[in-house]
Amino acid sequence: MTEMPGSAKVMTVCTVVGLVVVTAYTVALGGSGWLWLAWVVLGLVTVGVVTTRGT
Repeated sequence: MTEMPGSAKVMTVCTVVGLVVVTAYTVALGGSGWLWLAWVVLGLVTVGVVTTRGT
């Protein structure tokens, strides 16, 4: 397994932190479809970055 470049690591960390924030917001104040949609888009972009930079 190859090591991820710096930008892929940053994107992965941002995605995980985003998931924690969206989940906390949902638990505290109720769900927001826009927040979950934004997190899904961020997750897909992260997968794309990891896939392209990881090869």
